[in-house]
Amino acid sequence: MRLPTVLLALTCLAGAASAEDLSGTLQKVKETRKITLGYQEASVPFSYLDGNQKPVGFAMDICLRIVDAVKKQLGMPDIAVDTLAVTSSNRIPLMVNGTLDLHCSATTNNADRQKQVSFTNTHFLSATRFAARKAAKINTIDDLKGKAVTAVAGSVNLTQLAKVNTERNLGINIMPAKDQAEAFLLLETDRAQAYALDDVQLAVAIARSKEPQLFMISEETFSKPEPYGIMLRREDAPFKALADRATAELYASPEIEVLYRKWLESPTPPNGLNYNVPMSPALRNAFKKPSSSADPDVYVVN
Repeated sequence: MRLPTVLLALTCLAGAASAEDLSGTLQKVKETRKITLGYQEASVPFSYLDGNQKPVGFAMDICLRIVDAVKKQLGMPDIAVDTLAVTSSNRIPLMVNGTLDLHCSATTNNADRQKQVSFTNTHFLSATRFAARKAAKINTIDDLKGKAVTAVAGSVNLTQLAKVNTERNLGINIMPAKDQAEAFLLLETDRAQAYALDDVQLAVAIARSKEPQLFMISEETFSKPEPYGIMLRREDAPFKALADRATAELYASPEIEVLYRKWLESPTPPNGLNYNVPMSPALRNAFKKPSSSADPDVYVVN
């Protein structure tokens, strides 16, 4: 007669043990019944606000697949998904202090950042190139000799521009801009003859300009393709393993092609702009062989 009671007690103990076994982000999510996704309001098309002020984008969709995996693993389909707008300067501190659980944007995965945070499998590869007016006939980095070139202050792009300028003795007049909008304005108004930035973001800036047909993006790069990754906390092996499994499964499925075309090769909200960025052979290979490495050489296609 007491068997059901005993079984119930054992079931409760097993559940308690299971909860105690959790750690890090998974434990936090189970206890709070919510997961917080960080996004950047203008990191088009990876994360940004649509016409309804809702965060959307390629990286946001990937993060939501990770959230689905969390719900499944915890057996909690009703976990709330909170979103929080962050900036380039506060995204890492907010991840480190536990405010964010995932950061869903175009964050470069590099060795310096891996000292503070971790990343799941690479979802994009981008190299620093420059944009210029087609009429200026500036086609190579050497053509920038003696020209005024802008890049965003504090960016990896500015560092790479300065390095090449020194190494090649080009005498470039480097013009730091406070943000991407100001940098493109310098190019549009001919105060700068070129603008150095991640190639995908240059494509977005040109598509959104008044006369996109006037501009080109260089073939030559200032860097090897660098990986973008969804950011998460360091030293949280169970959560990273879950995120890596979820993204690897997504990247091995036909759905990744659908998502990629949706955000990078199709009209996107809210203005129906198409950024016309085809999937590179290196990125296609990265999806076939998922990696969270920060080493650009890992993604080179031989």
